[in-house]
Amino acid sequence: MNKAHIVVDPKILAGHPVISGTRIPVSLVLNLFSHGYTVGRIREEYPELSTQDIEAAASYAEERLKREEVFSA
Repeated sequence: MNKAHIVVDPKILAGHPVISGTRIPVSLVLNLFSHGYTVGRIREEYPELSTQDIEAAASYAEERLKREEVFSA
């Protein structure tokens, strides 16, 4: 993942991870994927995003989930 594509800054969208240079949160990109959007369709809806931006959002989420700790009750 190219970390230059994702920014986490408390001054931008309350610190939620966003695509660099935008206020488009990573969570929005993931939500679009979960609703069946393809990279091409996301780019149609958000032409300011590059394919690399969209792929970076997915990679960012994957990396965060890999580090998630699971606690058993």
